[in-house]
Amino acid sequence: MGSQLTPMTGPACPGRPQQEIKHRMTALSAKNIGTMTPLMRQYYRIKERHAGAVLLFRMGDFYETFEDDARTLHRVLGITLTKRSNGQASDVPLAGFPHHALDNYLPKLVRAGLRVAVCEQLEDPKEAKTIVKRDVVEIVTPGVSLSDGLLEPNRSNFLAAVHVSEGAKGMAGALAGVAYLDASTGEFAATEVPIDRLTDLLQTIQPAEILVRKGAPAPPKQGAIVTEVEDWVFTEDFARESLLRHFRTHSLKGFGVDDLTVGLVAAGAALHYFSETQQGRIPHIRRLVRLATDDYMVLDAQTKRNLELVASMQAGGQDGSLVGILERTLTPMGGRLLRQWLLRPLRDVAAIRRRLDAVEAFFASRRLRDDVRGILQPIGDMERIAARVATGRAGPRDLDQLKVALRAIPALVGAVGDEANEALRAVAIDLDALPSLCDDLDRALVDDPPATLRDSGAIRAGYDAELDDLREIARSGKDFLARLQRDEMERTGIPSLKVGFNKVFGYYLEITNTHRDRIPADYIRKQTLVGAERYITPALKEYEEKILTAEDRIAQLESSLFAALRDRVAEQVPTLQTNAHALATIDVLASLAEVAVRSRFVRPYVHEGTDLEIEAGRHPVVEHSLPPGEPFIPNSVRIDPASEQILVITGPNMAGKSVYLRQVGLIVLLAQIGSFVPADKARIGVVDRIFTRVGASDNLTAGESTFLVEMNETASILHNATPRSLILLDEVGRGTSTFDGLSIAWALVEYLHENPAVAARTLFATHYHELNDLATRYERIRNYRVQVQEHADRVIFLRRVVPGGADHSYGIEVARMAGLPQPLIERAREVLHYLEAHPLADAVRDVSSGVGDLPRPAVRSVVPGGPPHQMSLFEAAPPDPFVEAVRERLRTADPDRLTPIEALLLVSSLKRILDDGPS
Repeated sequence: MGSQLTPMTGPACPGRPQQEIKHRMTALSAKNIGTMTPLMRQYYRIKERHAGAVLLFRMGDFYETFEDDARTLHRVLGITLTKRSNGQASDVPLAGFPHHALDNYLPKLVRAGLRVAVCEQLEDPKEAKTIVKRDVVEIVTPGVSLSDGLLEPNRSNFLAAVHVSEGAKGMAGALAGVAYLDASTGEFAATEVPIDRLTDLLQTIQPAEILVRKGAPAPPKQGAIVTEVEDWVFTEDFARESLLRHFRTHSLKGFGVDDLTVGLVAAGAALHYFSETQQGRIPHIRRLVRLATDDYMVLDAQTKRNLELVASMQAGGQDGSLVGILERTLTPMGGRLLRQWLLRPLRDVAAIRRRLDAVEAFFASRRLRDDVRGILQPIGDMERIAARVATGRAGPRDLDQLKVALRAIPALVGAVGDEANEALRAVAIDLDALPSLCDDLDRALVDDPPATLRDSGAIRAGYDAELDDLREIARSGKDFLARLQRDEMERTGIPSLKVGFNKVFGYYLEITNTHRDRIPADYIRKQTLVGAERYITPALKEYEEKILTAEDRIAQLESSLFAALRDRVAEQVPTLQTNAHALATIDVLASLAEVAVRSRFVRPYVHEGTDLEIEAGRHPVVEHSLPPGEPFIPNSVRIDPASEQILVITGPNMAGKSVYLRQVGLIVLLAQIGSFVPADKARIGVVDRIFTRVGASDNLTAGESTFLVEMNETASILHNATPRSLILLDEVGRGTSTFDGLSIAWALVEYLHENPAVAARTLFATHYHELNDLATRYERIRNYRVQVQEHADRVIFLRRVVPGGADHSYGIEVARMAGLPQPLIERAREVLHYLEAHPLADAVRDVSSGVGDLPRPAVRSVVPGGPPHQMSLFEAAPPDPFVEAVRERLRTADPDRLTPIEALLLVSSLKRILDDGPS
């Protein structure tokens, strides 16, 4: 979903300027409201309060839209446009769909980036004396939804608000306030970060919708819709008042956010927006948490992408990502928590060790792991069900799933409590089975209840005496009708007589005209059909009244009893939310242990120091994706800022340098989320940030070339790295000329070595084997290379990283493997040998100018009717069309600026010239 701006409007509320309301009424008058039908007047009054949303206007069994909203439905949903008469005014476009199809159409509208206001009928049309009362009961946006159809089970759906104070704009050290909440779970947090870390924080939160003050610059694109909110919402007084009123407290000190400024404004804006969309029904927002960003490792957007934490770079989905390997959770809230852990690794060593202790308990005991995972298996999304309960949206099946979860808690507490593991017991201590509530749910609900109350029968027999009596009346009444039909058939002698029902006439006796002469005198004719007559009797109407009254009363009573039961559950929402978080934590810990057992992970030793040592480390995703039987070649690494701060790693493409760098980053990250790691042994000095500079990409929309993007990323690393950081550099300086690139790479390594403020642990993979000389000049630089073996003019990649520097890039061998034409490969080898045998500057000049003793390439000269003729290397030759065509293509190409796809296309065109002749 691309970034876009949409205005946000809503009903009047405390603090909304009166002139804004007057402006709306003036706009309404301009529509000639006096000439409209009463229904359309009602529609426009409601629409004016929600001008920025698509208004789904309930009319009987349909949701209808008009004018621009109708055109939007036509465009997004493909629904046919029609017209509706509007009194003396002209006809208006109309589009709608059946009310029962809302769950199908609403997700499509919201995923298109639209805000949707759902307007319902607030009274029974049968009881309405004039026009039926209607109003908006909910506004659904990309960031605010409680519907399962709009939510992914294993992903949080955050609404974020961003506020930068006016006086801080453009100033060094300016702060951005950020708040985020998940409407479906009640999670609500706020923080403040330096303005230059705003993008990284939003990348970590990954909101679906971002709120900004009207007229403020939009935040960096995050794949979220950006919604502008009125200025007065983003004021400190209004924000504080909104928060205090919602939480019913006299201060915010108890939440630890009282000293925030811009962060508090963002929190107030987010809460107000959410409250407005839900018409104030947000009781499940129970607390505001201060996000302590210093407690977590900082991961910028490039690092999340390059390490493929939650999405692969190739397909963009979960397959091929780290979360795809670790995702063995059994509950939706566990899946959401796992993603949060991955995007927010811990920095506190004690907290990391507590998680590792808990994982180890599951790892060491298969019985415990199997028992706990078996108990978790049937548990549904307690967290989101609790939110639906609090907002009055939960159905019978939701409450039944809560009962299942609560029934599982005692067994879970027993299983975990039997362990001597303090960390596990600390998690389980928060679990509360709520036995009294569980008993109430068991008494009230039938086994396997319907999803909604529209399908009657959710309340168990014996729960309410009046309901039981009414059900017996309805059941016996239907039995009476069956007996009546049988008795009347015997009394009248009419074998085809039947009792029927429709909504217009109620119950009736239908007799065909063939038996008209047998109709008793007490039958009262009600309706004439072709070939038949319908009749009623006093006794039939009496039972009809009794049956229909009972069925209506059953529906009302079931609804009332269920609402009371749901209110009883709503009283326990805080406990249910605590239970949900504890269950999610246990689920993630057991899942990490399950992965560790299956994938041969080991427990890392995480400590306060800065050294990092991994023995026989493996890339968890690459190892998992290898064909059956093909082993992953493990590699070790040791980095110590005091002695081995920077590792310069050389070797050819495809040899495994990138995999090596990434696996080090992933192992460190896994250790700091509290997971076991893919290695034989790992000793991890805690890292505050992981930086990655990998691959080539451009930003054409911003006018940034591949090389400029590369330099921007490198600059960001140098400005933000600390001695506790981990830097993974996979090629720097390749996007410009050879000498420029080599110079930049050389100076970069020196800078990281010589500046104590940025002396981070660094792995630098490069093709510039000239950088090997740095190890002889600086004491904390070490050379490593990816081992290869040359055999019969072929290179075998051993994929082992060993001490020492490579003196060859083997690029020509990689080009051969890619399928470049053999003549081109042979010529490249000739040029390479020449360059290696001469001083670099002289050799490059000779090759480019055509002087020196480099032989001319051997070319084909095809003589019509004769065999190909091989020319002497030294004889003068007339211009060959093949050579001239190739030369022209190469002359117009700039290798330093070619993108990968452009290079492939160039090679393809060269091959086509060789195969088919110059075009």
